[in-house]
Amino acid sequence: SRFETCWPALMKDSHGVIIIFNPELPSHLKEIEMWYSCFVQQQPLLDSQCLLVAHHKPGSAGDTENLALAYPLNKLKLIHSNLEEDPEDVRMEFIKYFRSIITIINESREREEMSIIS
Repeated sequence: SRFETCWPALMKDSHGVIIIFNPELPSHLKEIEMWYSCFVQQQPLLDSQCLLVAHHKPGSAGDTENLALAYPLNKLKLIHSNLEEDPEDVRMEFIKYFRSIITIINESREREEMSIIS
Protein backbone atom coordinates (compact mmCIF):
# COMPACT_ATOMS: atom_id res chain seq x y z
CA SER A 1 0.00 0.00 0.00
CA ARG A 2 1.14 3.54 -0.80
CA PHE A 3 0.62 4.65 2.78
CA GLU A 4 2.68 2.02 4.59
CA THR A 5 5.50 4.53 5.15
CA CYS A 6 3.02 6.65 7.16
CA TRP A 7 1.92 3.80 9.42
CA PRO A 8 4.56 4.25 12.13
CA ALA A 9 3.48 7.89 12.51
CA LEU A 10 -0.18 6.86 12.68
CA MET A 11 0.54 4.18 15.26
CA LYS A 12 2.76 6.29 17.50
CA ASP A 13 1.15 6.70 20.93
CA SER A 14 -2.20 5.39 19.69
CA HIS A 15 -4.53 4.01 22.35
CA GLY A 16 -7.11 2.34 20.16
CA VAL A 17 -7.80 0.99 16.70
CA ILE A 18 -11.17 0.90 14.93
CA ILE A 19 -11.26 -1.25 11.79
CA ILE A 20 -14.27 -0.63 9.52
CA PHE A 21 -14.89 -3.09 6.70
CA ASN A 22 -17.50 -4.28 4.24
CA PRO A 23 -18.47 -7.83 5.32
CA GLU A 24 -19.74 -8.59 1.81
CA LEU A 25 -16.28 -8.30 0.26
CA PRO A 26 -14.14 -11.43 0.74
CA SER A 27 -11.03 -9.30 0.08
CA HIS A 28 -11.92 -7.13 3.08
CA LEU A 29 -12.09 -10.17 5.33
CA LYS A 30 -8.49 -11.00 4.36
CA GLU A 31 -7.36 -7.40 4.71
CA ILE A 32 -8.66 -6.94 8.25
CA GLU A 33 -6.31 -9.72 9.37
CA MET A 34 -3.41 -7.65 8.02
CA TRP A 35 -4.68 -4.45 9.67
CA TYR A 36 -5.10 -6.26 12.98
CA SER A 37 -1.62 -7.74 12.76
CA CYS A 38 0.04 -4.39 11.91
CA PHE A 39 -1.93 -2.00 14.06
CA VAL A 40 -2.85 -4.10 17.11
CA GLN A 41 -0.52 -7.07 17.56
CA GLN A 42 2.72 -5.35 16.54
CA GLN A 43 2.20 -2.27 18.71
CA PRO A 44 1.27 -4.12 20.97
CA LEU A 45 -2.27 -3.11 21.96
CA LEU A 46 -4.75 -5.20 23.92
CA ASP A 47 -7.59 -6.81 21.99
CA SER A 48 -9.94 -4.70 24.10
CA GLN A 49 -8.38 -1.61 22.48
CA CYS A 50 -9.59 -2.75 19.06
CA LEU A 51 -13.11 -2.46 17.67
CA LEU A 52 -14.28 -4.11 14.45
CA VAL A 53 -17.15 -2.48 12.58
CA ALA A 54 -18.90 -4.47 9.85
CA HIS A 55 -20.54 -1.71 7.85
CA HIS A 56 -23.60 -2.64 5.80
CA LYS A 57 -24.42 -0.42 2.86
CA PRO A 58 -28.05 0.64 2.35
CA GLY A 59 -30.02 -2.14 0.68
CA SER A 60 -27.27 -4.72 1.12
CA ALA A 61 -27.90 -8.36 1.95
CA GLY A 62 -28.61 -8.79 5.64
CA ASP A 63 -27.37 -12.36 5.99
CA THR A 64 -23.83 -11.18 6.84
CA GLU A 65 -25.12 -10.38 10.34
CA ASN A 66 -24.08 -13.96 11.20
CA LEU A 67 -20.50 -13.14 10.29
CA ALA A 68 -18.13 -15.80 11.65
CA LEU A 69 -14.59 -14.47 11.76
CA ALA A 70 -11.62 -16.78 12.24
CA TYR A 71 -9.15 -16.62 15.11
CA PRO A 72 -7.69 -14.18 16.19
CA LEU A 73 -10.32 -11.74 14.88
CA ASN A 74 -13.09 -13.65 16.64
CA LYS A 75 -11.70 -12.45 20.00
CA LEU A 76 -12.41 -8.82 19.12
CA LYS A 77 -15.51 -6.78 19.81
CA LEU A 78 -17.53 -6.75 16.58
CA ILE A 79 -20.43 -4.43 15.89
CA HIS A 80 -22.64 -4.24 12.81
CA SER A 81 -23.43 -0.78 11.55
CA ASN A 82 -26.37 -0.08 9.33
CA LEU A 83 -26.99 3.63 9.54
CA GLU A 84 -30.39 3.36 7.89
CA GLU A 85 -31.79 1.01 10.52
CA ASP A 86 -30.09 1.59 13.84
CA PRO A 87 -27.73 4.58 13.99
CA GLU A 88 -28.48 4.92 17.72
CA ASP A 89 -27.18 1.41 18.47
CA VAL A 90 -23.93 2.19 16.67
CA ARG A 91 -23.59 5.47 18.57
CA MET A 92 -24.03 3.69 21.91
CA GLU A 93 -21.43 1.06 20.98
CA PHE A 94 -18.93 3.78 20.04
CA ILE A 95 -19.50 5.54 23.36
CA LYS A 96 -18.92 2.26 25.24
CA TYR A 97 -15.74 1.66 23.26
CA PHE A 98 -14.38 5.17 23.92
CA ARG A 99 -15.16 4.83 27.64
CA SER A 100 -13.22 1.57 27.79
CA ILE A 101 -10.22 3.22 26.06
CA ILE A 102 -10.30 6.13 28.53
CA THR A 103 -10.33 3.64 31.41
CA ILE A 104 -7.30 1.82 29.98
CA ILE A 105 -5.43 5.13 29.52
CA ASN A 106 -6.21 6.25 33.08
CA GLU A 107 -5.15 2.91 34.55
CA SER A 108 -1.81 2.92 32.71
CA ARG A 109 -1.20 6.55 33.76
CA GLU A 110 -1.86 5.64 37.40
CA ARG A 111 0.54 2.69 37.14
CA GLU A 112 3.23 4.97 35.69
CA GLU A 113 2.74 7.50 38.49
CA MET A 114 2.94 4.79 41.13
CA SER A 115 6.16 3.44 39.62
CA ILE A 116 7.70 6.92 39.69
CA ILE A 117 6.66 7.38 43.33
CA SER A 118 8.01 4.00 44.39
